Amino acid sequence: MEFKDYYEVLGVDKSATQDEIKRAYRKLARKYHPDVSDLADAEEKFKQLGEAYEVLKDPEKRAAYDQLGANWQAGQDFNPPPGWDAGFEFSGGGFTDGDASSYSDFFEALFGQGFRRGRAGSAYGGGYQMRGEDHHAKVLVDLEDAYNGATRTITLQNPTVDETGHVVTRKRTLNVKIPKGIKQGQQIRLAGQGSSGVGGGPAGDLYLQIEFKPHTVYRVDGRDLSFDLPVAPWEATLGARVKAPTPAGTVDLKIPPGSQSGSKLRLKGRGIPGNPPGDIYAVLQIVAPKPQNDTQKQLYEQMQKTFNINPRAALGV
Repeated sequence: MEFKDYYEVLGVDKSATQDEIKRAYRKLARKYHPDVSDLADAEEKFKQLGEAYEVLKDPEKRAAYDQLGANWQAGQDFNPPPGWDAGFEFSGGGFTDGDASSYSDFFEALFGQGFRRGRAGSAYGGGYQMRGEDHHAKVLVDLEDAYNGATRTITLQNPTVDETGHVVTRKRTLNVKIPKGIKQGQQIRLAGQGSSGVGGGPAGDLYLQIEFKPHTVYRVDGRDLSFDLPVAPWEATLGARVKAPTPAGTVDLKIPPGSQSGSKLRLKGRGIPGNPPGDIYAVLQIVAPKPQNDTQKQLYEQMQKTFNINPRAALGV
């Protein structure tokens, strides 16, 4: 997937004001509109303009895109890093008159299903009051917080437009209680922390979508965890009891005789707490030690003669 430079598409500088972006889009949209342009690539140009404007006209999308694209150039091979939009506070933004389904894979990867729009305000008191918009933000927490529960201080970036028409981000800090047993993708609702209401209407809410920081040991699937457990060839062949990690502490794990690489051993109920709790799966990885002397090398040669197997027989080679 190629990185798209939306500023280049609209022909504006990255320091352009929101009004300058609007004017640039309107000028180019008139030029490339398929109903009035005779250029062969007018339709494709028009779609690209609509996609670029969809992002840059919205202060929230623009601020997130600017942070992501600081080290990228148009056309470079690109994959959004995990959690790239964590900490950005979104209330949603208006869409262009174009068909969003025609936007590129690049747009979909950044602002597709994962991009949440704020819920529109609700009218109160015959329309004289309006409830504020809900806000959404993705936050990264440690896996261990889901095991024990925690209170964490998080800082959110709230993009807005200043008096000069430039997009700036204002930070706010919140103390958030992480419930024990929370799963990846679940939301925490903070009542009244969204946009202010209109005419005395109530404020909207803030929804924090929980994602786990990448872990050095565990992989997460719902409430289940898995990890690679290195074992020696004799432990796998003869069976053994070994120490294995869990987020709640070290446990003893029985390796059945004749185990193979890739075999999964289940630690029932030791995954993320819940009703029911998840499980942990230890995926065995047999580690063959490198011979350090002639005696050890001779042992390998003796094994080769004794077993005389073709480990690739199942591949037909």
